[in-house]
Order: sequence, then structure tokens, then C-alpha cells
Amino acid sequence: MEINKELKSTVHHLIERCKDGAKGYKTASEDIEDQDLKDLFLKYAVQRDSMITELQDQMHRLGHTDDESSSIEGTLHRAWIDLKSALTSKDRVRVLEECERGEDYAVKAYEEALQKDLPADLKKIVEQQYRDVKHAHDHIRALRDAARE
Repeated sequence: MEINKELKSTVHHLIERCKDGAKGYKTASEDIEDQDLKDLFLKYAVQRDSMITELQDQMHRLGHTDDESSSIEGTLHRAWIDLKSALTSKDRVRVLEECERGEDYAVKAYEEALQKDLPADLKKIVEQQYRDVKHAHDHIRALRDAARE
């Protein structure tokens, strides 16, 4: 079965958002001093790597291999760019704000993907990944809110 261009673009966009999240969380886990956040960010980086693998496997099953190199969108999505400066400031609230901002883009990408006509197997995976991304987003937001208090 040959994958159509819109479907390919949709899945590729999700893969890119997951790559951005994996890179952002990996960077955060290496540079944050708070052990609880270090562990959490590492967990989310590993989660996103697993999500990438699942999506790439689905593309392969649909007759296409995703380009392993980064897209024109850049190696790191704009949403994660300010993470480095937040980490440098050692400000827990700011780091969590930047992580939440990155998650906002991932949540939006998954919501848009779920509006498309996806093959059943892929839709099931995208729905599960959406729940995981939304959970991570909400968890990061709750940590941010608690850190503000």
C-alpha cells in the first residue's frame, strides 16, 4: 500500500515533534540540577524516542521510510530554543515553562493529526501517543504551577 502525500506529511510532522521533544528533554535532563526534573526529563526523552520508532515503523508498513535527517523545519523546533537559556538561569519555573511551551506544539500536532483520516492501526498508535503527550504536558504544567507558588 503506497502512502499518500498528506498522510506521509502528517506522520512526518509527528515524528519531527517527537524528535524535538526527545532532544529538548535530553538537553534538559543533562543540564538541570534538580534530580526530580532530571529523572522526569530523561523519562520523557526515552518516551519520545520510543514514539519515533513506532511512527517510523508505521510509515514503513505503509510503504515509506521516514527521512532520518531533520526536516526543513530545523533540527530543533523553535518551541525548544529558549530552553538552553532557561537552563542556564537555573530557574525551575522558567525551565518548566519552556518545556510546557514545547509540549504545546506537540499536543497541537497530535490534535491536528487526529482530525485526519488515518488507517486504523496508525490511528490507534496516534491516539495512544496523544494521550501520552497530553499527560506529559499536563504534568509539566502542574509542576510549573507548583514551582510558581
